[in-house]
Amino acid sequence: MSADASPAPGGIDLGRVHLQDPSPSPFSLRLKEALDSCSQFFETGDFGKSDTAVAAVVGLLNSIVEPPLSDSESPAPCERASEEALVEIQSFLSSPSSDQMAVDALSLELPKVVAKFAALSDRCREIAGSIIDFLVSSCSPRDMLSILCEAIDTHIRESKEQTYFILLLGGLSKVLDRTQRRHVEQVKVAIPVILKVLNVISSEPDDEDKDSLNDLFGAAISIGTSIQAICEKMVGRRQEELRAILGLYVLQNMALISKSTQSHIVSSCCSLVLQFSKFLPFCELSYFGLITGCAVASITDEVSKEDGDDFMACFSFAMSGATLAVIWGHISDEIANAAGEQLISVLNKIRNDCTVRWRAIGMFKYILSSIDYPWEIKSHGVELLLCMMEGINSEVSSDNHTDFSSFMPSLFSALQAVERIMIGTSDASLRKKAYSALKKVVSDIPSSHRFDILRALITNSNSPSMIAILIDLVKEDIPREVRPSDMSEDNDIIHRQNRNIGSPFWSSHALEIVELILKPPKGGPPPLPEHSEPVLSALNLFRFILIIESTGKTNRTSILSANTLRKVYSEWLLPLRTLVAGIQAENEKDDIEIADHILCALNPVQLVLYRCIELVEDNLQHSA
Repeated sequence: MSADASPAPGGIDLGRVHLQDPSPSPFSLRLKEALDSCSQFFETGDFGKSDTAVAAVVGLLNSIVEPPLSDSESPAPCERASEEALVEIQSFLSSPSSDQMAVDALSLELPKVVAKFAALSDRCREIAGSIIDFLVSSCSPRDMLSILCEAIDTHIRESKEQTYFILLLGGLSKVLDRTQRRHVEQVKVAIPVILKVLNVISSEPDDEDKDSLNDLFGAAISIGTSIQAICEKMVGRRQEELRAILGLYVLQNMALISKSTQSHIVSSCCSLVLQFSKFLPFCELSYFGLITGCAVASITDEVSKEDGDDFMACFSFAMSGATLAVIWGHISDEIANAAGEQLISVLNKIRNDCTVRWRAIGMFKYILSSIDYPWEIKSHGVELLLCMMEGINSEVSSDNHTDFSSFMPSLFSALQAVERIMIGTSDASLRKKAYSALKKVVSDIPSSHRFDILRALITNSNSPSMIAILIDLVKEDIPREVRPSDMSEDNDIIHRQNRNIGSPFWSSHALEIVELILKPPKGGPPPLPEHSEPVLSALNLFRFILIIESTGKTNRTSILSANTLRKVYSEWLLPLRTLVAGIQAENEKDDIEIADHILCALNPVQLVLYRCIELVEDNLQHSA
């Protein structure tokens, strides 16, 4: 034992263990004999045979907890034998006559094998837990930390039995309580192993064993409490580093809980999230700092990088956890109170500052784009995003901002994430909320950059329906200002034109979107009928621009120039008319259901296409 171990307690209360048949089984006698031999070999200094004796004890324990297939058909004797084996181990460890070197040698192996018994019965779990507690209290904390971490790391590759890990994580929590020095280093050893287990187990679909999963995260909460207690006793730079590590640990756990495959995740996991949220004030993590990402960057900088990137890699979901911490606060006022927050105040600060808002919007990409989080969590995330965008005058707050380009990548990713929600969900209400969020975020982008974002979204989308929606947003954005109620329709068109002078939508760029759809860059006509929706939207956009320009006698998009009209007529519209007519003729011959669907999809395209051709022909005649 090393010098930093605290004195062992008064021993194990064997009186708590009661077996129905007091007579020992043959297996119990063999185990007792192996333990006695182990003690004798250490007493005599025969270390060669002592190693063999330790291996024999471990082998006997493994044979009972992992019996051959032929023996596994009779679980009742196995359970009784397991209890006897654990009692025998207890008796040996607590006996004053047992050689201390033998106890130390067994402590290297016992946690790994004894914890396996915990899943056999409640009694086995109780006895196995008392054995682990004894080893934790009697051995060096530093040694026991390594032993428990090795046991966890070994078993995660062999089994996903949650009870095993609950026992070992509980032991780790108690080990951390007993550490006397080098606290940060020891925490850095334990946390990657702990988070690895939580990540693996929380990803396993096992709705029937949700109580064990909650117990597992309960053990993780106990570990967090132990780290906080250590941190409170420290001062200076190392305290700040440990506080930051605890913060990252909490955020990672928030993300892992939210990834749970349990049904009704909000009701199942609310109490766990509430307990983790109580750490946030101690870690100096505010909702404002979390939702903007600033807090994660700050605590990450606090952690010493002398260990390289390996340690920081275990916090890979911390940024997601930051957003989720606030989403959970939106879900439950109790959780927000546990974090010491008033969410409405946070949202008001975000609404009043466009740069803060853009930063916060970008944070949602981690949740909404991930396949790891259930739809229930994503739905609450979209609701929070909508709440954040309420009552914002986007044109006033953002149009004059000069440094928007740095926000474009994160906003683009967030918008793509919202698109995935719209495409992927089967919930109509969520799809509607996601569409509202998409429109609000796009409207919040300065007009000088809005077209670039929309064009990038269109060119990077593989969904015809989504492309059509995005083109419709381009069309809606051309007349953004609401006309006065007493203004005539014709004057309204001119009014809208004047208000949009200089807008990217009133340049030739708006026609780029139309050409992108009607004359794809890869060549050939647009794929119909698959892309009938974006083709219809592109035709409507073209018709809309042409009517506004010709009515107002302007030509800001160059759409009325003879060269543009001839190009549109010969390269976009006529080839499309030929394609539509061919597909229509071919499907009119077939009397099958799919042919009817194709014709129904092409009918509106054909109607708008012919109207566009008429408009172009009229304008060509006037320009002649």
